[in-house]
Amino acid sequence: MTDNRVAAVIIMAAGMGTRMKSARPKVLHEVAGRSMIGHAIKAANALSPDRLVVVLGHGREQVEAHLAEIAPNVSIAVQEQLLGTGDAVRAGMSVLPGVTGKIVVTSGDAPLMEGATLREFVAAHAGNDATLLTALLPDPTGYGRVVREDGRITAVVEQRDATPEQLAISEANMGFYVFDADVLRAGLAKLEPSNAQGEYYLTDVVEHTASAGYSVGSFVLSDYGQTEGVNDRIQLAQRNAELNRRILRHWMEEGVTIVDPETTWVHADVDIAPDVTLLPGTSLEGATSVAGGAVIGPDTTLIDVEVGAGAQVVRTHALLSVIEEGATVGPFSYLRPGTQVGPGAKVGAFVEVKNSQLGAGAKVPHLTYCGDAAVGERTNIGAGTIFANFDGERKSRTSVGADAFVGSDSVLVAPVEIADGAFIAAGSVITDDVAAGELAVARGRQRNIPGWVEQRKARNEGDK
Repeated sequence: MTDNRVAAVIIMAAGMGTRMKSARPKVLHEVAGRSMIGHAIKAANALSPDRLVVVLGHGREQVEAHLAEIAPNVSIAVQEQLLGTGDAVRAGMSVLPGVTGKIVVTSGDAPLMEGATLREFVAAHAGNDATLLTALLPDPTGYGRVVREDGRITAVVEQRDATPEQLAISEANMGFYVFDADVLRAGLAKLEPSNAQGEYYLTDVVEHTASAGYSVGSFVLSDYGQTEGVNDRIQLAQRNAELNRRILRHWMEEGVTIVDPETTWVHADVDIAPDVTLLPGTSLEGATSVAGGAVIGPDTTLIDVEVGAGAQVVRTHALLSVIEEGATVGPFSYLRPGTQVGPGAKVGAFVEVKNSQLGAGAKVPHLTYCGDAAVGERTNIGAGTIFANFDGERKSRTSVGADAFVGSDSVLVAPVEIADGAFIAAGSVITDDVAAGELAVARGRQRNIPGWVEQRKARNEGDK
């Protein structure tokens, strides 16, 4: 049986990323809602390595803080000076004293690399002392060329150091490696900055390994788009578009209807059940999940939202909310964190809900602000109602029981409790609790003045 155990993965993530023109380290920029270093870690974890090392340099503090949130078990190595890929891997090996077995080297700015591909790569390493991930590129400009003699890999020559004959080689080194740990150590010890850049190239380890008589193999990747990195904002947009295309294809293959893939965006950590329909202009972000039969869109953004089976969400912006089975939301609704829309409940046009729970079958159909409230089952909130939850110093909650009715243009001044079955007359300002079955009327008394219109007309004529 082939031993595919991986002793360690070293992720190179120390680069400055100057072409990004950003105060944020390059590997923290997001592709499909996940940082590029997050993508690299997820792919590496597919190998179940004994150790996972991230080599940091520029913006170390920011990246470390991010890693503490998403991957607290990784080991950090520091590349004090950015002296090339060989120096970066040497820094990574410094936190792996005495390690034996396979060492996989990957990049922190290649967000499309898949864990399954890395597993195939490691499997292809069997029988080799070093293995390169390569590709046959129609235009290999910018990539190191893989030099072979009688089919045997003897070196990798970087673009700036290559001869015209070497530049004609179409097989390119894609920057991912598997080494035997002892072979890697020996090769790193021989590195010298004898190149146009004055850097320590990891590719020179390949030449040292081959010249020492060790076996150097390759895994030729047909889907070489997985290895494409990010050096500027243009490439960042390109990688976002490509990964989104791949994500949408995956979900369509899983039974999701996506009416217009050109205007639909789905993050990497989103989960979608079969028979969901995504209409144009939909963006599902963060850890959003959508259950079967739900219809989302058009023109809807959901961020970390849980959507139940058969729910309909139209022209809505929602974050950190739960929309339960059969509920309807929108159009033009805004769900803020802490919102829970119960089964079969309705949040309608121009309604904002914040940190509130709507019971099963409850309705907030029109033009309402519902903040810090609990609304009971089957209760109806009339158009233009305001849950006044802030007194200028602190937020307070409002409770409306089941089967209650709140008339249009009412203001419920928190803290206040409206019991089951209570009625609130339209236009009321409610400041006191309302008991079960009571009608609350809190508004100025209407006064009709007979003949007032004719009197006004006579005064106006006299003024003229």
